[in-house]
Amino acid sequence: VQLQASGGGLVQAGGSLKLSCAASESTFSRYGMGWFRQAPGKEREFVSAISWSGAKISYADSLKGRFTISRDNAKNTMYLQMNSLKPEDTAIYYCAADGVPYSNVPQSPGDYRYWGQGTQLTVSS
Repeated sequence: VQLQASGGGLVQAGGSLKLSCAASESTFSRYGMGWFRQAPGKEREFVSAISWSGAKISYADSLKGRFTISRDNAKNTMYLQMNSLKPEDTAIYYCAADGVPYSNVPQSPGDYRYWGQGTQLTVSS
């Protein structure tokens, strides 16, 4: 059972980037999934979460309007489209799955059972 995050990189402020999180098993199509990020010296923070069907979505208040989460269960993949990027968005971005079939959109890291390895996003000013 693995999650593979990808798509990070170096982007200028104001730019856009799309992260992907590929799951190794179709089982993940039944799980709530989320994105978290961790900047150097800071705690891991919630970014966004999406329910198993995609019908329920949650965002950190500070990111609403700039980030869009989505998933394609046929491809066992979750996405995070990030627009209008700011230097303060610089962090390692982690994807996670809660492991609870047909759950909602948990926002706490402790609610997630499976984690990807993270992908680095650096936004230059």
